[in-house]
Amino acid sequence: MFFHYLCKHMRYKWLIFLLAALSWLPAWAQTETARETLRAAQQQSRRPVTGTPMYFELDEHGDTVFMETLDPVWIFPKGRKMRDGDWRKYYKLVYNFNKVYPYALVGRKMIAQVDSTIAADATKRSERNQYINDVEKELFRLFEKDIRHMTVSQGLVLMRLVDRECGMSAFTIIKTYENGLAANFWQLVAKLFSQNLKTRYDPTKGEDAKIEELCKIWDSGQWDAFYYSIFMERPAKVVIQRETLETEVRKKSR
Repeated sequence: MFFHYLCKHMRYKWLIFLLAALSWLPAWAQTETARETLRAAQQQSRRPVTGTPMYFELDEHGDTVFMETLDPVWIFPKGRKMRDGDWRKYYKLVYNFNKVYPYALVGRKMIAQVDSTIAADATKRSERNQYINDVEKELFRLFEKDIRHMTVSQGLVLMRLVDRECGMSAFTIIKTYENGLAANFWQLVAKLFSQNLKTRYDPTKGEDAKIEELCKIWDSGQWDAFYYSIFMERPAKVVIQRETLETEVRKKSR
């Protein structure tokens, strides 16, 4: 009755609007407070966006299909039984192999280059000796820093791989390109580490058989997947400055 009475009198109409506004104000204030509280809660619970975005393709019907590429995994064959200590040694061998095998491959190319250069250009013994000395100095400039940072176990694996790739034991290589005295000296040094430079690479026995298995995996193009399956990371790539020698035979003027 009170509101009906007010509506009949125009001079009191503004009171109607005022009362309506006052009655709506508390509800509006409570709504805004609730919204601010909700925003604050969402802001606190929101996690930063991480990960890699997925790419997509459109299928034949025009629908979006999200695509993802999974990292390859190497599956070990059945029947391989090794103790924990043996697995640790094997993982160490895989790690060392990844470090040194590229040097063995480059060494094979360089020895072939040296042999062909000597056969074609070094007609005199003095020229041959001078050429070998120059090659030794160039090799020292190229690889001295890298080899100094290798561990003893990595050096031993490299020695086995050089024999595999070049077809000569370390003792024979030193004797062929240096002399017998140098070969015997380094053989004595190898003995201090319980090694023998004259031992030939045998892909069917012992440690050499494991190395041969790794060589086959490398040559098959599956090395990255194999290494990732063991260490859950990509193998570090060995960067070699040069794969050929610049040294040439210095001819003596007559």
